[in-house]
Amino acid sequence: MTEYPCAKINLGLNVVNKRTDGYHDLETVFYPVNITDVLSINVTDDKITTDFPCSLSMNGMKIEGNMQDNLVVKAYNLLKKRFPSLPNVNMVLTKNIPSQAGMGGGSSDGAFTISMLNKLFNLNMSVAEMQQLATSLGADCAFFINPVPSYATGIGENLEPVDVNLRNYNIAIVKPPIAISTKEAFSHVTPKRPAKCCRDIVMQPVETWKHELINDFEQSVMFSHPEIGEIKQKLYALGAVYAAMSGSGSALFAIFHSAPSNLATSFPHCFTAIV
Repeated sequence: MTEYPCAKINLGLNVVNKRTDGYHDLETVFYPVNITDVLSINVTDDKITTDFPCSLSMNGMKIEGNMQDNLVVKAYNLLKKRFPSLPNVNMVLTKNIPSQAGMGGGSSDGAFTISMLNKLFNLNMSVAEMQQLATSLGADCAFFINPVPSYATGIGENLEPVDVNLRNYNIAIVKPPIAISTKEAFSHVTPKRPAKCCRDIVMQPVETWKHELINDFEQSVMFSHPEIGEIKQKLYALGAVYAAMSGSGSALFAIFHSAPSNLATSFPHCFTAIV
């Protein structure tokens, strides 16, 4: 079985509260974008005895770290505990979504693993059950079980569909070669509830978003990495209707009426895409 885990962008992101468990409550709108990894899952010989019933090989963009720490392996191990008869599998993951970008690539891979195993082995889990399992992998994993535009609260696990549609626009992605620590990004944000909820703002015309739709991470991240702020301003100079950082960065997205023809040459050392 082969599927295509998608990326996401955040249409607004507000850190509204510091929780007693150390996490933060958020308000954001997750929006799926058509930049995808490729994930294949195949059954291996169940008679083979191995310490690693889930093997993983990777292609595409290089990801540092131990394969057994990858979220697709963690997702398999999570289901193996719940369903001990789950067969041994081999996974092949081709990475096309930039990492450390705020685009949810790893979370998407983990969530798609859960839904693919559910289908492949007829585990009969509901969407709600899979979302609950996915949340234990990461805060935004639940969204990717059913990746439709969604208003997310809590740590990102409480989801409501939102009727926002950007299909008549072009979305440009620019990811500079900068790694942002999510923990560090949170440490520089003072939680507060916004004057206007991002869910309400995204229901307005996109042309109004520039003055109201805010990502709370931008100020501190752009202070530490001014080149990210320069990319945002350049995207506006290219004609963007709206531009912002996704998640805690470092990728930015920009919404255009017409796709800029010179995106790649305007940002020569960055990952760029138009979707």
